[in-house]
Amino acid sequence: MTTLIYFAIIILVPIYAQMKVKSTYRKYTQVRSSSGMTGAEVARRILDQNGLYNVGVEETPGVLSDHYDPRSKTVRLSTENYYGQSVAGAAVAAHEVGHAIQDQEAYAFLRLRHSLVPVANFGSNTSWILILIGFISGYTNLVLFGIIAMAAAVLFQIVTLPVEFNASNRAMEQIVSAGVIRNDEERETKKVLNAAALTYVAAAAVAVMELVRLILIYTGMTRSED
Repeated sequence: MTTLIYFAIIILVPIYAQMKVKSTYRKYTQVRSSSGMTGAEVARRILDQNGLYNVGVEETPGVLSDHYDPRSKTVRLSTENYYGQSVAGAAVAAHEVGHAIQDQEAYAFLRLRHSLVPVANFGSNTSWILILIGFISGYTNLVLFGIIAMAAAVLFQIVTLPVEFNASNRAMEQIVSAGVIRNDEERETKKVLNAAALTYVAAAAVAVMELVRLILIYTGMTRSED
């Protein structure tokens, strides 16, 4: 019964987080910002306000596919946010610009996250293969190697949290100082940013829970060998 509850939690928590961000985003795409600025205009204004004239703003296909590309120094906004004049679009645009500002300032957690990308990718791609083979063969060292690989991927997700929260905090400061939203729109903007942050929190929490579960299984295996 405990196992069923555990798996229900790790399945339902991310689903709830995704539903929350989609419903909140959809709701506030219907609310026009008082400034009437498109997401592209919001991004450009905040970038210029911070002296980031070399950072471009481009449209990218998809829904909620918005991101900042540090390699090309480009803020990419989904079509709806690029052209839309909603509170949601303004919030998302400001958030992605927050990452560009982090990049400019060499924000410590952003630099750490970038340095972890290779090991995180390796951990994500190989950890479960090593763990499953180790369980099937009974070779505990292989399970341990898999857990270590998974820990690298989990560390990446944990480090992502301060990066995302900081970008959202910067977004709120910038979007207000740039005159994109009024005081009475701050609450709505925060709801969009908080909903998006929930997905990262949920992913990190589930990853940590799964890592702890595997560590407990591993310690049980090693004890049985003694």
